Amino acid sequence: MSVAAGVPADLMRLRTGVGYDVHAFAEGRPLVLGGVNVPHTRGLAGHSDADVLAHAVADALLGAVRGGDIGKLFPDTDPAYAGADSLVLLAAVAEKVRAEGFAIIDVDSVIAAQAPKLSPYRDCMRENLARAMGIAVENVGVKATTTERLGFEGREEGISATATCLVCRID
Repeated sequence: MSVAAGVPADLMRLRTGVGYDVHAFAEGRPLVLGGVNVPHTRGLAGHSDADVLAHAVADALLGAVRGGDIGKLFPDTDPAYAGADSLVLLAAVAEKVRAEGFAIIDVDSVIAAQAPKLSPYRDCMRENLARAMGIAVENVGVKATTTERLGFEGREEGISATATCLVCRID
């Protein structure tokens, strides 16, 4: 008997994905999160613009369609992606999701950072991510949390982001 025995066919069209990304802080770089330039003393190290939130969302989408990860599609060894706008990369991932026969239904995410305070930028991040994926802003969640000074985020060594998504196969 298969694992899916007894599950209605319509539910078998749904898939979820989870994405996680981490970047260390670096001097002399802008801090870009969800396509927003957030004022801060340091940005994040990375081959692209190091938008940890956009990367986590892209990995969630790729995971849902079993498409690997963002590093597979846009390797950090390729000079073409040096300084790349991660929202452009996310838009390409969303196109891949659609080309694989799926619609993006919903995305939720959380950023873990001790500093800076991110709540003033949340709505703009949601709008940027939604636009890049071609979905309604009400279907994109962005939250931020500190780690109560625990771990690398709490020591202000870097920022992490986690995202989850729901996609549906369309025929």
